[in-house]
Amino acid sequence: MLAEITDEAVKLLYEACGKKAGKEEIRQSVEVAREDFGDVASRIAFLLAPKERKSPAEIAKEITAKIPQSKFFAKAEAVGPYINFHMSDDAYLFILKKILKEKEKFGKGKKTGKQAMVEYFHANTHKGVHIGHIRTACLGESVSRLLEFSGNRVIRANYQGDIGPHVAKCLWGFINLYHEKAPKENRGIWLGKVYAEASRRIKESEELEKQVQEMNLKIYSGEKHITGIWKKTRQWCLDDFEKFYKEFGIKFDELYFESQTEGIGKEMTLDLLEKGTAKKDQGAVIMDLRDEDLGVAVLLTKEGYPLYHAKDLGLAKLKFDKYDLDRSIHVVGKEQEFYFRQLFRMFAKAGMEKAAEVSYHLIYELVMLPEGKMSSREGTMVLYEDLKNKMLEIVRKEVRKRHADWNDKKVEETAKKIAFAAIKFSMLRRESNRTILFDWDQALSLEGDTGPYLQYAYVRTNGILKKAEFKMKPSPGHAFNDQEKKLLKRLCAFMQAVENASSNLSPHVLCGYLLDLAAELNKFYVTSPVLKAEKKEERETRLAIIAATNTILGNSLNLLGIEAPEVM
Repeated sequence: MLAEITDEAVKLLYEACGKKAGKEEIRQSVEVAREDFGDVASRIAFLLAPKERKSPAEIAKEITAKIPQSKFFAKAEAVGPYINFHMSDDAYLFILKKILKEKEKFGKGKKTGKQAMVEYFHANTHKGVHIGHIRTACLGESVSRLLEFSGNRVIRANYQGDIGPHVAKCLWGFINLYHEKAPKENRGIWLGKVYAEASRRIKESEELEKQVQEMNLKIYSGEKHITGIWKKTRQWCLDDFEKFYKEFGIKFDELYFESQTEGIGKEMTLDLLEKGTAKKDQGAVIMDLRDEDLGVAVLLTKEGYPLYHAKDLGLAKLKFDKYDLDRSIHVVGKEQEFYFRQLFRMFAKAGMEKAAEVSYHLIYELVMLPEGKMSSREGTMVLYEDLKNKMLEIVRKEVRKRHADWNDKKVEETAKKIAFAAIKFSMLRRESNRTILFDWDQALSLEGDTGPYLQYAYVRTNGILKKAEFKMKPSPGHAFNDQEKKLLKRLCAFMQAVENASSNLSPHVLCGYLLDLAAELNKFYVTSPVLKAEKKEERETRLAIIAATNTILGNSLNLLGIEAPEVM
């Protein structure tokens, strides 16, 4: 509820209680009322009962009898131990005018002075961008937008593996299967398919496994010919990633790579070895965390090459040397849960207390196919390009069917917005810790609880605003009907939805709110005609309600990273 309305309820309760409770104590007792129990409710009677030695219900009746009508509240009533306030038409008018005035700033938090780094996407070079990467991209970007909207400074970071066994496999395939010849376009995407093909072949042969190990050592040692191929193919991947970022509507402030952190991590590991925090075991350098039920982490191989933990130590040093972070959020799959528990403990042991304190693993579950778990190594992943192209193919036909007079450019622009909305909403709709069973028919549906359904709600409000030949002027004398009130309360609930989604790093909360808002809007259309309303004050006030709804729909979709077309 709006602070101004809550403040009035607190003031009325404070005076009616005879100052037996403090204002802050009363404020903590005030909440949004349950459906059909008023608009604002207070539990203050529960807190006063022990002091007064009366039942909470009796106290609630006594307090309610002393509450007069006010600007924002038509009446107050006791329902058992609760005190329920019913908002006046002036309160609904106030809500409406506030949304219209503040527009995209409505519900936006004040600057907190805190900064968070959200690290997401993590697609490795020389491998395909698949549907799992799409989930982390959607989640990471939406979390970033929610944190920014709540007043935080956000640094978007992307940490990618550009060295290691997967690169060696891809280069082996590029050299031995394709003789260093590649297509002229989308070469990074093509390399992902080379990696999958090479992995299948190598899996069947110990000799080929040895060849890949030798190639991996050549990459780390900087052997001239292999390093040249590595640099060239790496750039192909980075070029394709840039296309993806632009197309998907994300932009990173920091791009980190394993080739950048491995040297730093190795130095840090050797320093830990010298201090006795790490130790040698059969030639490798390890950190023994078994006393804390975190197993053994290998930092350097016996050949002296850094593994993931060492590289992540180097990454943390780069991040925290440059930024004074209040939060460091890693958007990474559940399969890495134990790894991050180890890593955060290692930060503390390495003297990086701040990193240990503020680092958080935001877990997302797997995206599964109906036939089981996907694997980029086995080539059973749904690749981003295939997903996008199939979505566009379906949506393009639907757009052309509805708008035969549109040129190809307009069709393509609209189809992309709808297709991406379908993809993004399907990735954000569920809690991040729940598995998504990716079903093609469901993902391609343009009806039901989907992104395009929400886009249509936005487009429909746009259409009404454009058709109106009268002014949008909410009338002070308008008596709001029940459905108008419900819609306005739902618009007001945007603030709480954003606060919950941001504080819990849970975009699915905002998804649920949006679906409820769209359903409330549909009910409003049935009971409250806008363009054909009989009275002038009804037409103008309802048009203002449509404009406010349009604003909240647009703001919410933007926080999910979804762009709405003007027409569908």
